[in-house]
Amino acid sequence: MFVRALPTVNACFNALSFLLLLAGWKLIRAKRVDAHRACMLAAVVSSTFFLAGYLYYHAHVGHVIYHGPFRPLYLAILLTHTLLAAAVIPLLVRALIPALSARYDVHVPRAKLLLPIWLYVSFTGVVVYALLYRL
Repeated sequence: MFVRALPTVNACFNALSFLLLLAGWKLIRAKRVDAHRACMLAAVVSSTFFLAGYLYYHAHVGHVIYHGPFRPLYLAILLTHTLLAAAVIPLLVRALIPALSARYDVHVPRAKLLLPIWLYVSFTGVVVYALLYRL
């Protein structure tokens, strides 16, 4: 039963990450650095929980094939989602380490590259879930 619930739980973590990233972006634009930091660290935790659940699920279930009517759309979203998801982890590490070290001159340009990619990956993760399990 637990394994069958993981896609929904994982989609919730993706959605939460997306919302936390948006909130963190808005907060830093308002110069609320401490609140921004809290949101972004929460997004890291949420995305980490997603990744752990995703790996656990696919280790137990294997590959899931989409059988719905929107196959070309699904495959296009999945391809871009997967490629960009692979980039998020190294980009995140490269942005997070200087942020934690208060090297904002290094953090800011890296974060500006990371944010739209991470937002896209989090959002399309929910879309992939909806196509696979809900439509």
